[in-house]
Amino acid sequence: MMSKVVLSALVALLVSVALSEGMTLRSLGVELHCRCIQTESKPIGRHIEKVELIPANSHCDDTEIIATLKNSGQEVCLDPHAPWVKRVIKRILDNKRR
Repeated sequence: MMSKVVLSALVALLVSVALSEGMTLRSLGVELHCRCIQTESKPIGRHIEKVELIPANSHCDDTEIIATLKNSGQEVCLDPHAPWVKRVIKRILDNKRR
């Protein structure tokens, strides 16, 4: 009977640690899946406030480009294959090299 109590306490502790570790990863900005389900390919460049580039990783095979819009603050996933998006990314990378 005592072993069941100890086992239950151990299981509860392990579950608690696992959940808190998952929360820690998420709070650090580590996504455990792709963030972009749909992407926007039509030009919206003049409405963009900032762009976040997330390289492919173990949780997502695709490079994700997420733009935050100026007026609404809404995040929009951009199509990395769209010509206008490629130009935006090139401009950002060129500015970082200077």
